[in-house]
Amino acid sequence: MKFGIDRLVSEPDLLKQLSGRRASLVAHPASVTADLVHSLDALMAAGVDVTSAFGPQHGLKGDKQDNMVETADEQDPVYGIPVFSLYGEVRRPTEQMMASADVFLFDLQDLGCRIYTFVTTLLYLLEEAAKHGKAVWVLDRPNPAGRPVEGTLLQPGQESFVGAAPMPMRHGLTMGEMGHWFVRHFGLEVDYRVVEMHYWLPEAAPGYGWPDDRIWINPSPNAANVNMARAYAGTVMLEGTTLSEGRGTTRPLEVLFGAPDIDAAQVRTEMERIAPQWLEGCALRDCWFTPTFHKHAGELCNALMIHAEGKFYDHGAFKPWRLQALAFKAIRNLYPEYGIWRDFPYEYEFDRLAIDVINGGPALREWVDDPAAGPGDLDAIASPGEAQWRGDVADLLLY
Repeated sequence: MKFGIDRLVSEPDLLKQLSGRRASLVAHPASVTADLVHSLDALMAAGVDVTSAFGPQHGLKGDKQDNMVETADEQDPVYGIPVFSLYGEVRRPTEQMMASADVFLFDLQDLGCRIYTFVTTLLYLLEEAAKHGKAVWVLDRPNPAGRPVEGTLLQPGQESFVGAAPMPMRHGLTMGEMGHWFVRHFGLEVDYRVVEMHYWLPEAAPGYGWPDDRIWINPSPNAANVNMARAYAGTVMLEGTTLSEGRGTTRPLEVLFGAPDIDAAQVRTEMERIAPQWLEGCALRDCWFTPTFHKHAGELCNALMIHAEGKFYDHGAFKPWRLQALAFKAIRNLYPEYGIWRDFPYEYEFDRLAIDVINGGPALREWVDDPAAGPGDLDAIASPGEAQWRGDVADLLLY
């Protein structure tokens, strides 16, 4: 198969449409061709007049580990072009940045999750392109989590850099498809196109979204593999808690929790009692780790690791958002006074709990903390929005 970048640099008809136009590239370390050539190098070699580049959260080089660790503007040492940061002094491209090119080539590998900030970066780029009369091309890449949709819709008034619009946590779209939804939802008048992938089969085994002939490169430092990408729509919620998400270990965001004062085996038993159907589609394994940095650094933590891979993975049955919610519920039942929710600034939101910013509203936290609320209540909250989203985007699917 071919990703968007591979088509662009190899098809004369596409390259011809960039002739005489200044181009800018939005990229990160996973922005590579099938031969592992970085997109910036590939475009330059193909004769595209690339006059600037942009780095999203974690930077063009992907070297920034955590949230709210900013990247400065710089100059590319090889090509001498400016590299603007969209996670530094600004999140939204400025007028000066937009003046650096005529066509903006967006080539970011996404994880298929609303909170992954590359989604919001695309929206901001489209909005600024509409204001300044610029074109945006998404060089499309796979959604490694595939087509499944899960999670509550972001509520009006809950928008943030990790919540661009009323979409569910696990949205099931590629970035190219998401761009079409943004254009329609926000009524943007912008010159937008998608350089589509060839032969992407989002529901085909064994990858179910990620093709088995392409290697995985971290799009951000803690996105180490496809297992993480599949679990992320659930495990990202740990960022809003006092529980470790595994940062400071070699397998971050692949655990349901880690803590020095919680018995993982007991939590698993309680999860099985509450909603065994939400454990389907993966395997859970008791494990131990000592984070070298971040939460509980230097402390031995008990954890449950998710294996949404190999013979344990059932693409249709796996529900990471519900699975993570269930882990929270089990912990709340077993440890009623445990301080689960982390009260700290999250993605520059200072007035809301991080867990509510992440979920686009308080519904999940309230469900966890309500002793009388059961699995059916969470389904009743989430399912209508999930069905609505599937219907809203059905005509935008390109594959």
